[in-house]
Amino acid sequence: MPTYVFDALDAQGKEIRSEIEASSEREAQEKIRAMKCYPTRITAKAGGPTAPAAQKQQSGKQGPAKGGGPAAGAAPMPAGVPLAIQRKKSFSLSFRVSRKQLTQFTRQFATLVNAGLPLVKGLDVLQNQFRPGLMKETIVDVREDVEGGSALSDALAKHPRVFDRLYVSMVKAGEAGGVLDTILNRLADYMEKEQRLRSKIIGAMVYPAAVITIAAGILALIMIYIIPKFQDMFKEMNIPGGLPAPTKLLLAIATTMKDFWYLIVFLPVIIYALVKIIGMNPRGRYIIDLVKLKAPVFGIIISKSSISRFCRTLGTLLQSGVPIIDALGIIKNTTGNAVVTKAVEGVHSSIREGDNIADPLRHSGVFDDLVVNMIKVGEETGEVDKMLIKIADTYDSEVDALVGGLMSLLEPILIVGLGVTVGFIVVSLFLPLITIMEKLK
Repeated sequence: MPTYVFDALDAQGKEIRSEIEASSEREAQEKIRAMKCYPTRITAKAGGPTAPAAQKQQSGKQGPAKGGGPAAGAAPMPAGVPLAIQRKKSFSLSFRVSRKQLTQFTRQFATLVNAGLPLVKGLDVLQNQFRPGLMKETIVDVREDVEGGSALSDALAKHPRVFDRLYVSMVKAGEAGGVLDTILNRLADYMEKEQRLRSKIIGAMVYPAAVITIAAGILALIMIYIIPKFQDMFKEMNIPGGLPAPTKLLLAIATTMKDFWYLIVFLPVIIYALVKIIGMNPRGRYIIDLVKLKAPVFGIIISKSSISRFCRTLGTLLQSGVPIIDALGIIKNTTGNAVVTKAVEGVHSSIREGDNIADPLRHSGVFDDLVVNMIKVGEETGEVDKMLIKIADTYDSEVDALVGGLMSLLEPILIVGLGVTVGFIVVSLFLPLITIMEKLK
């Protein structure tokens, strides 16, 4: 069997040089990777069965290295070895891939595959479209695995931080059905719609959040630094009959804020940390998500968004050829809400027992009659996937309308709230002055 000389990097990043027996260069690469090493150069050993004449002549001139190792002037890597193997992985501080990057990758990959480009060539093109980071490194790794003979879905499954179960399952279904380009396009459409809805909701919250933060900061400065000076002035004035009730309340609030300002500053952080700690427990997570769904105005938006995500995900999986049992098993971990997840688990159990989809959804108490009835019609006509996509489109439109209405409602509420707060401060500060003026008269 031919012998190959290789240079590689071990798990600690140290360079090693050794020999390995393999029937081909590809098999040598696989054996080196199985040793948890990263090959940087592979050459047929001089004088071996497959060593080319040029290498024999070169090795004959230079002689073997000390200790029986490879030739000191080893020839560069043959052209047959992938370029990705020649590079060393670059250090990256990126620990996550944004949904925007993943959506961009999916759409571009779908376009390349649809144009008839081989997978390896398509991944080779895409790896140059991203800046150094986790996404680029992941694409390079996937390219190497696919070029080594792995299925695309198996290569993607090795990177769960980037490609979730939903993504991998849809790609696997596309490979099985020979419609990978269609599946990637559907997946890109799904991700783009989800990203668009998320961006609208986040964008709608930016304005009120900025206004509330700035107003709270200004009011805090007034209460901590301005109001105490009025308090000292009122003590010196010795107002007959004492201070009015609104003034006492204002001064009490100002004193509390001045004494415990650090609690007020860190209160949002404390609340956020507390919610995260409670959310680590499954029961606590369920209670938090239930409160979100029951919250006024925002609860309706969250509820419709969760239902839309469930319907679009399930519809996309069914259209891609994923069995409904497997699809529901995947969706359980992608709903983003523990209450909806519990409802999906109930549907999953009922369907395994031979029940339909509509009745378990109706008994869950999470899905309204519109969703249940449309799915029931889809079951009767054999077009559940299309009906689920229609439901998702309908709910996305309703969420857009609700977000727009919320924005229109929040602006006057913020103005009125700030007006009432400022008015209370002004009136509370002037009431003692009015009392003094009346006593002087």
